[in-house]
Amino acid sequence: MAISSQDMGILEAKSSIPRSVLMENAGKSVYQTIKQRFDLKDKKILAVCYHGNNGGDGFVAARHLSDDAETDILFIGDESKLKKEALANFRKIEHNEKIQFVDDGIDFGQYDIIIDAVLGTGLQGSLSREISAVIDGINNSKAYKVSVDIPTGMDPDTGLVIDKSVNADLVVTFHDIKKGLESMQEKTVVADIGLLK
Repeated sequence: MAISSQDMGILEAKSSIPRSVLMENAGKSVYQTIKQRFDLKDKKILAVCYHGNNGGDGFVAARHLSDDAETDILFIGDESKLKKEALANFRKIEHNEKIQFVDDGIDFGQYDIIIDAVLGTGLQGSLSREISAVIDGINNSKAYKVSVDIPTGMDPDTGLVIDKSVNADLVVTFHDIKKGLESMQEKTVVADIGLLK
């Protein structure tokens, strides 16, 4: 049974589990799912993060991945717009010597794995020029592409792509499959982040 993004938001809001714990669980599950599939030794990983909670999940995943592999972060959001939990996780990696922040002039082709932690279920309207360009960069690379919760650019409830979306090889979604992912079930892993069924 698929869940809508609205129902997921209500479920998270009603949960007694702090949002910070849900974010840690989500990001760690992305890390664990990748680690189960790859020998991370000598891998080069890029996490592309925006300022919403999806980006916060990406920060957590990158923090864990940096213990096993060379990990870079491309932060395309606005630091002043980071919400409390995402900001806390940004601060945890900001001065982490194992993580390098890169700018959007980078060569996406140099990475083995790219984590799409840009919009998730936060898609509203058309994509900004910057996000559109980043999607192109991700899609044009030969890297294995992992989307957090839902591929950036895809409507979480319908699966429709208005403009373009990340061509994910794997989607790690949380609690239950989103309605928009029903056509991508073979590429989707549903991770338990502690919410009650």
